[in-house]
Amino acid sequence: MALQKVLYYSLKEQFGLSAQFVIRCLAKVSDSYKLDKKTRRTYRPTGAIAFDSRILSYRTDRRTVSIWTVEGRKTITYTVGKHHAQLLQYQQGESDLAFVKGKWYLLATCDIPDEEGGEIVDALGVDLGIVTLATDSDGQTFSGVKVEAARQWYLKRRGVLQSVGTKSAKRRLKKLSGKQARFQKDTNHCISKALVAKAKGTQSAIFLEDLTGIKKNVEKKEKRGAARRLRQTQRAKHSNWAFYQLRSFIQYKATLSGVPVLLINPAYTSRTCSQCGHCEKANRKSQLEFVCRSCSHSANADVNAAKNIKTLGQRQLAYGLETVMVSGTSSSALAGSI
Repeated sequence: MALQKVLYYSLKEQFGLSAQFVIRCLAKVSDSYKLDKKTRRTYRPTGAIAFDSRILSYRTDRRTVSIWTVEGRKTITYTVGKHHAQLLQYQQGESDLAFVKGKWYLLATCDIPDEEGGEIVDALGVDLGIVTLATDSDGQTFSGVKVEAARQWYLKRRGVLQSVGTKSAKRRLKKLSGKQARFQKDTNHCISKALVAKAKGTQSAIFLEDLTGIKKNVEKKEKRGAARRLRQTQRAKHSNWAFYQLRSFIQYKATLSGVPVLLINPAYTSRTCSQCGHCEKANRKSQLEFVCRSCSHSANADVNAAKNIKTLGQRQLAYGLETVMVSGTSSSALAGSI
């Protein structure tokens, strides 16, 4: 508001912008200085601009947007996927116009109504890991073999291209940029969709491990001594540990489907027998195998941990969901290329 009082009329006269667009430009400048005011900001000619309903409107029936430009208001067609076209019906608030790798995108905010959840009668425990990305208490597993193979391939390919250093190699590197992340993101979307669909079909609440700060804990253990440091070959694998992304995908999909998502303290869930409750470090014979030293119960280690998470979740259900409910959001981002 302070900038607007000082610069509004001079900017409008100097650049010939519409009233609302002057306000949006001032808002972008002021927002960029929220972090600190010591460094002077610069802006690219193709930098993203936020458009509100006064200077941009959607015609979903015609797949067009009416958008204000320096040459006047223009009507431009856009392309969008079938799923995102349904979400666009709930568009509200601002949309960002962004130029990404030679294409213009509108990033629209959609306020999607949550589905009312039914009665919760059971719990679905989910154990997260690196070798097996997710394992539920029913024994269904989601392997991370393809993700790890893709990570190693992209790592090797980038190394070869960087060592060559030619113009064609740099063009290829630019083309590879972001592919690994998109592959991992798609995998997490598939896993979260399957888990939420199962929980909804069985009227279950989803219980996840609370892994907040796990990377910091690993770093602290590394600093304590060389014997505890991760091997160099394992560091990249651990840095690609996208647990938070998978959890956030499960959360927002579950919120839209009316499925509660709750967090459980994962302490000792991998060492405890899901049959007799005996807890001992030696129970975990290997990464895959769990054998109880007390009752001799043997099972897949991840399935056993998921069952322990389910048991803890059932106890939480007895006390009420509100005590550990994970806060969700009903807003979803939409990207449609113009």
